[in-house]
Amino acid sequence: MNFIVISLKKYFFMIIFLAFMISLILFSNNNLIAAQNGLVLWATSVLPTLFPFFVATELLCQTNFTYVLGKLLNKFVKPIFNVPGESFAAILLGTISGYPVGAKVVCNLKNQKIISKIEAERLISFTNNSGPLFILGTVGIALFKDKRIGIILLISHILASLAVGYCFRFWKKDKLDVNFRETKFNSKLAPLKISDIGEILGTSIKKAISSILSIGGFIVLFSVILSILENSGIFDIITLFFYKLGIPRDISTSIITGFIELTNGVNLSSGLYQYFPLFSLLLTSFLLGFGGISVLLQVYSIVAKEEISIKPYIYGKLLQGIFASIFTFILI
Repeated sequence: MNFIVISLKKYFFMIIFLAFMISLILFSNNNLIAAQNGLVLWATSVLPTLFPFFVATELLCQTNFTYVLGKLLNKFVKPIFNVPGESFAAILLGTISGYPVGAKVVCNLKNQKIISKIEAERLISFTNNSGPLFILGTVGIALFKDKRIGIILLISHILASLAVGYCFRFWKKDKLDVNFRETKFNSKLAPLKISDIGEILGTSIKKAISSILSIGGFIVLFSVILSILENSGIFDIITLFFYKLGIPRDISTSIITGFIELTNGVNLSSGLYQYFPLFSLLLTSFLLGFGGISVLLQVYSIVAKEEISIKPYIYGKLLQGIFASIFTFILI
């Protein structure tokens, strides 16, 4: 038994990836449709919404935007979130831009040595959020057919994010980045010249394209994974387990799908509104706060390069989902 366990650990990922490849062949027709749907979703909703924000974020990081925020807001941001005032750039852009802009800004701040590794971990727990355009437009208007619901979900989402940020001000509070603090870094950059605009704009667009293509890849991939789970019968086994616990199949399917991939999960949870209105809104609010495994892996692919721990992000998003549901219930 010990030998079998050791072998499974050693070849775990190889077995998983091999099974995935075989599943791609066995369910090729359905997987093709799922991939096309994921690609359409990315091209029609995600690309036009996030790409301009990615470019704008990269451009702002080349200016003294963070320096100005640091000077103005340090006396407010530091006591509440235990991070420098410059960090408000990540809080602001992560709130208005959508997944995973907040993670990119945090990594930019750390890469520029404006914040330490521990401060980056505190920030990553609450600065990566669903954007207002997605919550108000896609969720509120397109899915629930009611702008008021979108407003309630958005307010709950923002309040939950700030609540998580306050909770994580205590993250590794007793640990100090001595080497970082000994280097008094000045976040003020040299003023931009007109001759620099072309080069900076080109670089910003290239970085934004790389990020948006990565997101598109995750959306298509997880659309295919959901298709495989459904066609292989794994979904039926899981939903049967929930059914024995007294949970209807529609509800369990929405929960599982949303836990794996946000957009598809929110789409299914909104379909429950006609029969279970309160539960539908609370589940949608939780999923928007949590983000799903797909977004988690997107964030991990960004922060891993900067050696930022993903643990505070996981804890923070679970907590944000719970807080968002509570705030939604109170507002309703």
